[in-house]
Amino acid sequence: MGLDLVLTGGTVVSGAGRRVADVGIAGGRIVTVGECDRSSAKEWVDVSGLHILPGVIDTQVHFREPGLTHKEDLESGTRAAVMGGVTTVFDEPNTDPTTTTQAALEDKLRRAEGRAWCHFAFWVGASMDNLDELGRLELLPGTPGIGEVFMGSSTGPLLVADDASLRRVLENGRRRVSIHAEDEERLIGRKGLLSHSPHAREHPNLRDVESSRLATERVLRLSTETGRPVHVLHVSSAPELPLLAQAKRNGLGASCEVTPQHLTFNDEDYERLGALIQMNTPIRSEEHRSALWRAVKDGLFDVIGSDHAPHTREEKTRPYPSSPSGMPGVQTLLPVMLDWRHRGEIGLEQVVRMTSETPAELFGVRNKGRVWPGYDADLALVDLDGRFEVTAEWLQSKCGWSPYEGRWLTGRVVHTLVGGEFAVREGGLAGSPKGRVVEFALA
Repeated sequence: MGLDLVLTGGTVVSGAGRRVADVGIAGGRIVTVGECDRSSAKEWVDVSGLHILPGVIDTQVHFREPGLTHKEDLESGTRAAVMGGVTTVFDEPNTDPTTTTQAALEDKLRRAEGRAWCHFAFWVGASMDNLDELGRLELLPGTPGIGEVFMGSSTGPLLVADDASLRRVLENGRRRVSIHAEDEERLIGRKGLLSHSPHAREHPNLRDVESSRLATERVLRLSTETGRPVHVLHVSSAPELPLLAQAKRNGLGASCEVTPQHLTFNDEDYERLGALIQMNTPIRSEEHRSALWRAVKDGLFDVIGSDHAPHTREEKTRPYPSSPSGMPGVQTLLPVMLDWRHRGEIGLEQVVRMTSETPAELFGVRNKGRVWPGYDADLALVDLDGRFEVTAEWLQSKCGWSPYEGRWLTGRVVHTLVGGEFAVREGGLAGSPKGRVVEFALA
């Protein structure tokens, strides 16, 4: 069989280890990992010195289309994704209109066709209007299921605050449900604590640790009672960690996510960056950042997700609390984690497990997440020693900024392949959008 492309001389990485091997690609799939006959290939590229990773599966992005496209859209968001080695994204439902109906999901799928640089799927949101429809909606083509379920007010009508309603969500369907765990009653009660001269540094106090702990405790209890697995997003506080560890020991399939920003920033950074690092759940003190890192090293977290949630710089510079929560991150997810690898905080194999292999396993993504024969040729080729500065010129998000601007990172994405074709080559965009809708193996 003839090959379309051979990548020769690179180091192939999996969650279990690494080895120098050629990667042969045909028809958008990996055919061979090992020695390839270059004479049978239409093209071969020497990638000696680079590490070949499975493309990142970012299970939490907010690309803002439709309705909020002055911040981001599906073309610009996926363009940023491939520049950072992300080859598959799951987009969240807090658009305008929200993705809470079959029609809204199908509209997003149409919008992405021919415009997405990477592969795509769209979460279906839970609201008080569609609770009894969730079991049907989660099985529609093009969705990983139901999420992000907001237990605390964060984004418009997507709020499921009380236990009775949350129980209805968990009882209607069987796929893993992704959860934004903040306790709405406590958030409402703490609004009066805002100072007379408010600043973004107050954000982790208003949306405090207890609001996260309470919500995580509640949803894990309901998960136990209903037998429905949940995925707790952007965990930010130390008291949540033993709750999640116990839920895993109970064997009900609970999983959890940590973000690069919660592993990188702490509350001292509000003085320098202000609302640029304002997000829900909040960036907290060094005590909590350190606890998150210990949990990473202990293997508690399953997934690293970006929670890419861009706003314009003008919106972010509004006086707190009028400044919106969220920051861009899809393009920096992998480089930031490679930089932490360079600093000795995490192994490369664990990065691959948490950004590619485990997301594919948890959500039943077909043929993605590994560099192995039969899998889709979605690849990120990285220079582990490549040092670069995060600049506005490098960033692709429509919002045009990043909290990492000016930061030097070690670990550079050189090439990104989507379906066996270069989307990024030698660090620059190549070709045209080739992303396709993700296929899922339903449990």
